[in-house]
Amino acid sequence: MQIRAAVLDRMETPRPYAQTRPISVETVSLDEPGPQEVRVRMTAAGLCHSDLSVINGDRPRPMPMALGHEAAGIVDAVGPGVLDLKRGDTVALIFVPICGHCNPCVEGRPALCETGAAANGAGTLVGGERRLHRPDGSTLNHQLGVSCFAEYAVVNRGSLVKIDPDLSPDIAAVFGCAVLTGVGAALNAAGIRLGQSVAVFGMGGVGLSAVMGAKAAGAGKIIAIDTVAAKREMALACGATHVFDAADPELVNQLKAAANGGVDVAIEAVGAAAVLEIAYQATRRGGMTVTCGLPNPKQIFSIPAVSLVAEERTLKGSYLGSAVPARDIPRYIELYKAGRLPVDKLITHRLTLDQINEGFDRLAAGEAVRQVILF
Repeated sequence: MQIRAAVLDRMETPRPYAQTRPISVETVSLDEPGPQEVRVRMTAAGLCHSDLSVINGDRPRPMPMALGHEAAGIVDAVGPGVLDLKRGDTVALIFVPICGHCNPCVEGRPALCETGAAANGAGTLVGGERRLHRPDGSTLNHQLGVSCFAEYAVVNRGSLVKIDPDLSPDIAAVFGCAVLTGVGAALNAAGIRLGQSVAVFGMGGVGLSAVMGAKAAGAGKIIAIDTVAAKREMALACGATHVFDAADPELVNQLKAAANGGVDVAIEAVGAAAVLEIAYQATRRGGMTVTCGLPNPKQIFSIPAVSLVAEERTLKGSYLGSAVPARDIPRYIELYKAGRLPVDKLITHRLTLDQINEGFDRLAAGEAVRQVILF
């Protein structure tokens, strides 16, 4: 079938994107779904910093690529072997196509699926296929097995979670990345306990979701850190009890003073090694630092090695919220419906597909949290 999709031909195009137009909205061909694949009609898709990191070259990916990895949609057709979804089902799309058979999957850690990671790195679906083609016959790579900045997408069954059909599409879209990653970092990776003090660095969609997760877990002091005043105000609306300017040279001292010597848990959601160092410094003896941001692969950071032993510090990563998506997304949706995860506060702009370059300008400038394309 013929669809409209957003395509990136090369990385590192200079801003402003509204003028340089690195993303082109094109009419391309979409193959029929193969075995264990599903065709989804998109209803909404979110613009994420992970997309921006591909556009600006911080996360190198094979080009040309059909972009987008956070979305919700309606099942339009299923391929051979898909028995638990049918046409008309509402689904959230996730950016790790979970195989269910590799070692991490069978150990209950599907976010680390080896098969899915290999396919994502190659720009293919799980079976090695590419289902998108330009009119000249050339093939497009898939972003993280999803490529949802498009009217339709063919994805692996493991990229989908069936969800409540009553959710508004713009709200449903953000559960597959921002909410799953941020709330999961707080609940699954950090395991925040009642009354603990928590600092979250970076008030994008993931960081604000981590604030919500900390609030839902019953954290005491929840400290939000960002350079943008408007985002700090959003953090207060999402459950933060304190906010600090990330540009303040006394930030670490302020955090330690606010949390009686250091926070129990620090969550870094910026994707910058320098910020991760500060987050680690802000924790108390015995504290935990969780990072769920994605820095440029060339970034390196250092910590005093002895502190891991002598102070029993913990430093850990969290990918896809350390989640089991089929378990966690429905749970988080129930928390949203109960008023305990105010996910609607993440959405600052609603766009058309043709406004995508302007949307990424806004995201790069820190003028938006979650912008959602509506189809």
